[in-house]
Amino acid sequence: MANDSEFIDYVVDQIDPACDVRYRHMFGGTTLYSHDKVVALICDNQLFIKPTAAGRLYIGDVVEAPPYEGAKNFFLVGDEIDDNEWLSKLVRATEEALPKPKPRKKKKKKTKE
Repeated sequence: MANDSEFIDYVVDQIDPACDVRYRHMFGGTTLYSHDKVVALICDNQLFIKPTAAGRLYIGDVVEAPPYEGAKNFFLVGDEIDDNEWLSKLVRATEEALPKPKPRKKKKKKTKE
């Protein structure tokens, strides 16, 4: 599931800055966030968009595949990855369709007895 840093940078650069995309390397892949919501995964230098009804409607003829063994299907983005306007609209539609992330619980400090 290794990714080239150049591919990750290319994908992020293709997406409109207004989508507020950031990424984090996790478990051999890369997770993309838009406005703190997980919207996509990059695995083996392929872009997988989190499935939503809005994304399915926008894409039309969807290609689905698991980003890694044992994962649920995501929307696999092919050559459209080079179309920054198309990709930005897909990321925006996906982010808007997802619920707000739950607030993270603060860890309790351990006390010495």
